[in-house]
Parts: sequence; structure tokens; C-alpha cells
Amino acid sequence: MKERILKLIQKYEKLDNELADSSIYNDHERFKKISREHNDLAKILEVGKPFLKVLSDYEGNKAIIRENADKELVEMAELENEEIIEKLDKLEERLKILLIPKHPDDHKNMIMEIRAGTGGDEAGIFAGDLYRMYQHYCEDHDLKMEIMSSSPSERGGFKEIIIFISGENAYGTLKYESGVHRVQRVPETETQGRVHTSAVSVVVLPEAEEVDVHIDPNELRIDVYRSSGPGGQSVNTTDSAVRITHIPTGMVVSCQDEKSQLKNKNKAMKVLRSRLLDRAVSEQNSAIAAQRKSMVGSGDRSAKIRTYNYPQGRVTDHRIGLTLYKLDRIMEGEIEELIEALHLAEREELLKSEVMV
Repeated sequence: MKERILKLIQKYEKLDNELADSSIYNDHERFKKISREHNDLAKILEVGKPFLKVLSDYEGNKAIIRENADKELVEMAELENEEIIEKLDKLEERLKILLIPKHPDDHKNMIMEIRAGTGGDEAGIFAGDLYRMYQHYCEDHDLKMEIMSSSPSERGGFKEIIIFISGENAYGTLKYESGVHRVQRVPETETQGRVHTSAVSVVVLPEAEEVDVHIDPNELRIDVYRSSGPGGQSVNTTDSAVRITHIPTGMVVSCQDEKSQLKNKNKAMKVLRSRLLDRAVSEQNSAIAAQRKSMVGSGDRSAKIRTYNYPQGRVTDHRIGLTLYKLDRIMEGEIEELIEALHLAEREELLKSEVMV
């Protein structure tokens, strides 16, 4: 561990010098990459440098014990080292977690797709509830949310809503929200007071930049049409809505929320790029997934990941067996405890698997 920390200090100092060179500001992408790496190393060294100091004290005491004939001095050094060993163990555990390699997409902005599943109108209403839950969370955590496409449900909520979320580590923070979210409650439409179970699927994708995935314009079919609202009524008198079909994969993306055809096309292309990147990454990771199934990040979006039980006021995340009895606050966006528990579970699994740089 000592050698690793010393190498990271050297690397940090090198990045420091690069950032001090004004010419780096001419290359925006390089500046972003180095700044991000510099910040990540700074967080590691906040623990790494104290670790080296405590380790130095420990080694100094060992030298006293080994070389000194003064019995009283030796006893003091031995007692001090007993306390130091506890500090070293705690610092080393923190360092192991900090040194787990981050996913290369964690720093990216993200696209979240929320779709009503089984449960009819109630599923659409709950899709709207989940959207507002994430909206409140983003507002409280300096993340910016923008609706890219939506299909409102006649009884309220959404058949589907696609949102773009930007901000520091947006994807890394919310990536474990992908999966089926199940709700158990008495629907507003239920006249006999029976509890129904409905489901909503959530997909979280890292934003794909043009350099991440190449799209041949000749492999796209772009259709324009008039946008419509609930029930099919026209809400626009011009052909501003856009539908893009990626012919090789059959992927279809539609966007009609903007009055400008160009803006709708740009939003649809952003979603398409992210879906194609996600598909490519999933194919690359299939062999790894067969060897090691992650309890958190399996990527199986058909899996039931969480249940929101209204009669009992509880939320259960089935991947880590966590149940919280504060459903009302969670639906107001207080999902930090769930998010932190999922990240902790993944880190612990990575430590067990010894997936270290």
C-alpha cells in the first residue's frame, strides 16, 4: 500500500504541473480529463497522506523496539504501536475502497427512461410518481433535469417519459436505479379498496458523445409528423415531431416535446446514441457477466429491484435486502440512503473479488 500511495503522489504532482501550464486550456477535452483525474487523486490522498504519516510513526517505533536497550522506552513504543495498528487498519480499509477503479462512465451525464408496465392506468400514475421522486432528488443535489420526450397517460402520470440529467457524476450516482420498480397500493381508480400491484421500468444510460459511437446517416430513417397529446389530439399545427429509426438494429426513438423540428431531432439523436452505446457495452460485458454476476449492477432491466408498499409505508430494495419504513419521504426524493447502500454493496463485492487497479 505504501508504494502505491507514493506512486499516486508522484502522479498527482505531475498532473499539478500540467494544470499549471496555461497551454492546456487550449485543449478543452484534455483539460477536463486531467482535472477529473486530479480531483479523484486528491480525494485518495486525503486518506493516503495520513496513512503514510501513521505508518512512518509505526516504523519509527519498531526501530526503537529493535535497537533500544531502554526498557521503559521500549514499553512506550510498544503501547503506542498497539494504538497505531488500529488507526492503520481503519485507514487501509478506507484506502481499499477509494482505490477501487471507477467505471469510466461514472462522471458522465445520463438519460433516464421511465415506462409504465403492468398495471394499466395505475402503472402510468406511478411512473409519474417516480419521475417526481427523481425530480426532487435532482433539485436537492445540484443535478439538472430536462424532459426530452414524454407520453402522458390519460388518468395522470406517463406511459413513458425520457429525461436528461446533467451534473457532477450524474450517471455514477443514479446508475443502480435501472430495473423494475413495483408498487403495492390501493389505486385511485379502485372502488372496492383492494391493494393492486403495478410495475414501472426504469432504464439509466450514460450520455453518449459522438466520439463514443459512430452512426452512419445512411442507416437512419427520419420521419416527421405532427405531435399529439393524450387521446391522440393534435397539439401542433406543424410537422415538428421527429421519429428516427436505426435500420441495422431496428431501434426507434421519437421526440415531440419541442416546437422546433431541429430541437426534437437533436434530442432524439442524443437518446439513440446513448441506447446504441449501451447495447455495445452490454455485448462487450456479456462474457464478464457470465463469470461474475454482480448483486447490484447485473444490468438485467427485467429484474424486480424495488418494491414500494404503501399500506405498510415501506420500501424494499431486493438486490441488497434493505427495507426502509419511510416511503413518504422517499417519494419526496429522499433516496440517499438507498443510493449509498447500493454503492457500498457494490464496493464490498469488488473488494471480495479483488478487482483492484
